[in-house]
Amino acid sequence: MIINKHTNPLIEGYAFAVTMWLSSRLVIVLAMMISVLVSPAPPEGIAPTFGWGTFAAWDSDLYRNIVINGYSYDFSRNEYLVAFFPLLPLLIKAVMFLGLPFEIAGFLINNLAFLGAVLLVYNWVKELYSIKAARWATAVLVWCPYSLFGTVIYTEGLFLLFSTAALRAFQKKQHFWAAIWGALATATRLPGLAIMFTFLIVSWREKRSLIAYIASLCSGGGLFLYSLYCGMKFGEPLAFLKAQKAWQPAQDFWGQDWLKMFMQVLVGSRNWKAGKIVDPLHIIIVLLICLGAYLLWRSHLKLGQNKTQFGYCILAIILWLLAGSPLINTVTILGGVYLIWHFRAQLNLLATYGFCSFGIIFSSGRATSAERYTYAIISVSIALGLLLEQYPRWGYPVLILFGFLLASLAVRFSQQLWAG
Repeated sequence: MIINKHTNPLIEGYAFAVTMWLSSRLVIVLAMMISVLVSPAPPEGIAPTFGWGTFAAWDSDLYRNIVINGYSYDFSRNEYLVAFFPLLPLLIKAVMFLGLPFEIAGFLINNLAFLGAVLLVYNWVKELYSIKAARWATAVLVWCPYSLFGTVIYTEGLFLLFSTAALRAFQKKQHFWAAIWGALATATRLPGLAIMFTFLIVSWREKRSLIAYIASLCSGGGLFLYSLYCGMKFGEPLAFLKAQKAWQPAQDFWGQDWLKMFMQVLVGSRNWKAGKIVDPLHIIIVLLICLGAYLLWRSHLKLGQNKTQFGYCILAIILWLLAGSPLINTVTILGGVYLIWHFRAQLNLLATYGFCSFGIIFSSGRATSAERYTYAIISVSIALGLLLEQYPRWGYPVLILFGFLLASLAVRFSQQLWAG
């Protein structure tokens, strides 16, 4: 008997995806553990303690409340838990029947779902494009700083799994499964509604049969059922929409959040808060960065591609050190829009989904957590994977930066500071 020593490409690919997922999750855990040993309590946070509770902060506590006490909706008593969709609490409650506490049940569900999403993305991108594109898209997905929310007790893991499965099924014209996965996605979070809009648009564009339109509407089943529940229990079918206002600060005008985020980058947070120039150095440095970028553009033929790109990287790092999180959030959101537009021909259905998702994000006029919602649009990770496949020499520095930001975001979360 001759033993074939060649590795099965599918197994090798899945091994790569699992390795990427596991190593990035270890970075999160190690960053949290180190923060316990060396980090004092920050002014607006807490001294971190490592344990299962480390993965349950911010929205995690609200999901715990839903699991233990059920939904509540009473504006007079500031009870707005209906803003959080039911699938994650239902799954956690089901696993808790096995005797596991909330923290372990939520951690396992979100992490296993995220791993499933990673494997699914790898396989689908390999089918659509190439093995290299699949590797880059997978690496981007697991090392992106906001992949932290695929490990802590949030809905990112579930949503990425079900939304990707729904899109893949619809692309393959498996309409029954597209409806099932889509309904699960819309039962996980409100932005899942972009799946239904995407399916309807693609059905019309590709002149699909009636069954495609029926599947498109059924993909919104999770949201429709939750709306029915809210109507029956609270007398308000759209309670989850009205409750969203309670979790968002008031705005003087539509888009004020976006203006604030851009101005924090351009003029600085201190100047924005004061309403006048109290920190002129920030503005001066931004102007010098703009001047440097212009000079690099004018001299790019003399300098050559490598020196020009290196110069842009240096300027970007200086701007990041100056502006911090507002810059990262701005680049994440606007960069995501650009990537989907740039690769719209290759992405096809995924591009439609990306634009529908951004339409939902921008429609509120609010920027709170928009960078996290952008991460959950699988089209963005795939588009960035396609870009890095073309320019692999830039892929490794990007992943190193992602790893650093992922670790720092994990530390912030462990200190119960705002992370996204």
